[in-house]
Amino acid sequence: MTNYNYDVAFIGGGHANWHAAMTLRQAGLKIAIFEKDTIGGTCTNYGCNAKILLDGPADVLHQIKSYENNGLVGNTKIDWPALMAYKHANIDHRHLELEGMFKQAGIDLINGHAQFINAHTITVKDQSFTADKIVLGTGLRPRTLDIPGSEYIHDSRDFLDMPNMPAHITFLGTGIVSMEFASLASMAGAKVTIINRSEHILKEYPQKYVAKIKQSLIDAGVEFIFNAEVVDVLKINDDHLTLNLSDNNKVETNYILNAVGRIPNIENMGLAKIGVQTNNHGIVVNEFLQTTVANIYASGDVVSNAIPKLTPTATFESNYLAQLFLGMNKRPIGYPAIAQTLFTLPRISQVGVALDVAQVSDEYTVQTVPYGKMFLFSTKNEDQAEVNFIFDKEQLLVGATVFGDEAPELINILALIISQKMTATDLQSVIFAFPSQSIGLISVLARYLKVR
Repeated sequence: MTNYNYDVAFIGGGHANWHAAMTLRQAGLKIAIFEKDTIGGTCTNYGCNAKILLDGPADVLHQIKSYENNGLVGNTKIDWPALMAYKHANIDHRHLELEGMFKQAGIDLINGHAQFINAHTITVKDQSFTADKIVLGTGLRPRTLDIPGSEYIHDSRDFLDMPNMPAHITFLGTGIVSMEFASLASMAGAKVTIINRSEHILKEYPQKYVAKIKQSLIDAGVEFIFNAEVVDVLKINDDHLTLNLSDNNKVETNYILNAVGRIPNIENMGLAKIGVQTNNHGIVVNEFLQTTVANIYASGDVVSNAIPKLTPTATFESNYLAQLFLGMNKRPIGYPAIAQTLFTLPRISQVGVALDVAQVSDEYTVQTVPYGKMFLFSTKNEDQAEVNFIFDKEQLLVGATVFGDEAPELINILALIISQKMTATDLQSVIFAFPSQSIGLISVLARYLKVR
């Protein structure tokens, strides 16, 4: 057998790679992680963790509004500089903890941009490393706009590190990042404008709930400008920018955040040279996450497939690769129902068969339950909260959509019920905590489920 430096080399230090790296190292393999940025990747350092931390006070304020004239008086506000200091105190050290864990496990950490010499050889800063297997987990980055004045446009990483909340902030695009951050910025006191080239908003989520989110933002003073694109950006002074639009209108603002999509990190790695196939969506893989080069695999957001690009998905793929390499699992990857949440105010969560698909199919039955009104005593006075249960012809739960503040926690329970194909009998064999939103939801669900 060829004597390589490593059994497995991972390019990228995020969730798509490090879970497998740890498992394989614990099994005795020689492992290296190559990272040109910060260990832990986007989610840990510049994404999900920071987002949910900053969202916390906005979520609390949103829920407080439900009790206006119902037991609460007065209000409070978000102190953004203090909140940002709190974020730094909680997030900035995370990568150091991961580095310490990897080094203690005996994983080599190599900083720098990795390029392929051949299928088994990587070079970083003029130093070469060899590996039997290589996993690409390089993720995505924000798409940039090629327009005059683009140097004045920020991305999500910048937003999550803003020392002060601008008086007026403009978001480009109506995808997940724009809508989540617009909810947060508005609750933090900023005037918000959202510009989009079409009238479509959040195509991944049920449109009846997307419309409610849109209206809640409008009620909060958010301005939507549709069917327009930014032509150029002019800097008037340090905190005054002008956006010239394709419809000949102008927007005066203090901060611009571009959220028109993300693209895969696949450039300048020599992938084409060694035969790894890529496309505009990332790295092409087969059902084993194997690329067109037999010893090279890909994991996480950089993979070109239709699976939701989420941190838990990347972790799932990473764990699968560890099992595959150790011979513990020789089957193609099989994805379970994937729970996902839009962290607006309120939230939308979904798992399994999509609501918009189920509503136009004879294969499914949809039961809509206004649990906010039914269990108002335990839903923090959130009377708009609603769930849609989606059943197949065997009366098993195969999908769900939840609209409400507690949607992320509730969807996780429903994801477990779907993945385990639980029946009414299964649910009735467990005693849940009462009163709670989850037990109310489960008690209603059991009425419609198959009885075993």
